[in-house]
Amino acid sequence: MKQVIFLLVLLGILCCFSIFRANAEDPYRYYTWVVTYGTRAPLGVYQRVILINNQFPGPPIEAVTNDNIIVNVINQLDEPFLITWHGIKQRKTSWQDGLLGTNCPIPPHSNWTYKFQLKDQIGTYMYYPSISMHRAIGGFGAVNVNQRSVISIPYPAFAGDFTLLIGDWYKAGDKALRKRLNSGLATPLPDGLLINGLHKSSVFTGQKGKTYRFRITNVGISTSINFRIQGHSLILVEVEGSHSLQEVYESIDIHPGQSITALVTLRGAIKDYYIVASTRFTKPILTTTGILRYQGSDTPPSLPLPIAPTYHVHWSMKQARTIRLNLTANAARPNPQGTFHYGQINIVRRLVLANAKVKINGKLRYTVNGISYVDPTTPLKLADWFNIPGVFSLNNIKDLPTSRPPALGVSVFDLTHHPILASQRIEYGGGKWTTALKKRYNLVDAISRHTVEVYPNSWTAVLVSLDNKGMWNLRSQIWSDRFLGKQTYLRVWNDEKSLYTETDIPPNALRCGKAIHL
Repeated sequence: MKQVIFLLVLLGILCCFSIFRANAEDPYRYYTWVVTYGTRAPLGVYQRVILINNQFPGPPIEAVTNDNIIVNVINQLDEPFLITWHGIKQRKTSWQDGLLGTNCPIPPHSNWTYKFQLKDQIGTYMYYPSISMHRAIGGFGAVNVNQRSVISIPYPAFAGDFTLLIGDWYKAGDKALRKRLNSGLATPLPDGLLINGLHKSSVFTGQKGKTYRFRITNVGISTSINFRIQGHSLILVEVEGSHSLQEVYESIDIHPGQSITALVTLRGAIKDYYIVASTRFTKPILTTTGILRYQGSDTPPSLPLPIAPTYHVHWSMKQARTIRLNLTANAARPNPQGTFHYGQINIVRRLVLANAKVKINGKLRYTVNGISYVDPTTPLKLADWFNIPGVFSLNNIKDLPTSRPPALGVSVFDLTHHPILASQRIEYGGGKWTTALKKRYNLVDAISRHTVEVYPNSWTAVLVSLDNKGMWNLRSQIWSDRFLGKQTYLRVWNDEKSLYTETDIPPNALRCGKAIHL
């Protein structure tokens, strides 16, 4: 009898443990995306675009911190295709980053399934095609990651969410732009701007007196954009997953690849107000508009402005270039940048990266420290994992700019994995960077982000802890520059073979190039 009672108790404990484990597992969200060509007229002229599930822009991913994301991408285009998840950290699994340095492209009329987790992230991000010039004709969309119920946000509640994908647009199409670049010519000025794939016809409706959260991302391929709403102030609350100081702006510059979140309270009379996006640093200035439409309500404003608000308008230089880092480790909690004391971290290696516009073999190219990057037929990650020779050599690119003639090449920095959590832009300025400028660095409260702007004839300093093992792409968000070589890869590595630092190659990983028979 005692043995029976003990067995029942043991089974009860195991059952409870199993239920706990099942309940404790982070949720899964499943998507099937069919990628096709379609016809749309964003600027009044019918042209070919990339659709996802017949949508332009593509469907948003609405998720919660730590959700597991499963996306089956069915490529119905006439050429290979890849999607990258801009700003998603891909903890321990650069296999899912969706770039030619990490993944074989999805062949035409076939499919591949991405599997990744939104680990310890909240905020506003996006996805887009990562190869060729596909990004110029669509295939992009929003990735909105909300906090878990046990995590508070450091700003008041809001009545609703609006997602705005703003960006430049070309009538020429991807193949014409690609042909132009390959012939040695730069891309022209874009033909116009879009908001959520539309020109001057996007409408966002809210109630008078209510406060709304606006998630705004520049999905364009070349142009910085100034964003504003007629008669309304923008309270900045988040930048690419980091909660920011809640300052009040009349307008905000958003550079290619960047995302912000702002609160807007509908305080005006009941009517329509213009949402305005206009290009920065271009002649002529291109503008598009949407509409913020009021519905009637006598509800008092739900978010009072600060008693003595400080208003800001972003200062400008001639043109900003943006680069993208995917090494951030911003936690999904309020003001995470204040928890790491990054000013006390010893800097173990310094990279000084200088870009240049050059001609190689008589054609336009862009370089980083003298190397104009060319994708090999075998992804760098596969070559590294399987020790395939002849694909790349470590440190082909130098830590400092060199005087050697510019050359085509496969550039990879060899960097040591460090389990420290931080990534901040700590300073920027005009002219040439020197070591004396380190005294100006903000080592107290810089904000963590994955895409930073670098102005012409200027510099930007970024402090990055290499806490995420893998092969990571550092690239220009000016897509023509990236297409013509302004990118490189960072191999973050140590000799520890452990699932705690990096996952194994996925069972469904595609093989191509020298890895095709492995």
